[in-house]
Amino acid sequence: VPTAPTEASQTVRLGAGAAVGDRFDLKEERKIVKLVATDRYDLAAAGDEIEAFITSVEAAPQNGYSIGGITKCGLQFATADGLQATPGVGAIAVGDYVLAGTATAKGTALAAYPKVVKATTQANVKASPYSWRVVSLGTVGTGAVGTTIVIERQSS
Repeated sequence: VPTAPTEASQTVRLGAGAAVGDRFDLKEERKIVKLVATDRYDLAAAGDEIEAFITSVEAAPQNGYSIGGITKCGLQFATADGLQATPGVGAIAVGDYVLAGTATAKGTALAAYPKVVKATTQANVKASPYSWRVVSLGTVGTGAVGTTIVIERQSS
């Protein structure tokens, strides 16, 4: 199981825009993000494909934008959040493809690892360039809601 991000980070702009209220701080670290504009990533919503995880956020903005690091591959800890159709209900198994689960609001630090849900249409996620699959059910070994699992991005 990973003890830290297992791959190098990429530096990008973060947030919904350049306005002061759109900027990120350290509370956004480890959250799931998606590409929203040129070299800019914003928080993913429930059901979104997992494109990357935030690894760091710089204190000072650049050209109005938050700057930070993301990782797009490797092993990541996540919290099982059930099924895409019924978040908070159901178990996730080894080999299941996952999407972003119930999101933690901007400005609120994660209390645990980011949540993921089992994708309703496994074949679609498997075919996506952003396919993340469960490789470990952690120490609990059940994939039940609220348990820590390990996911890995599959080669595209």
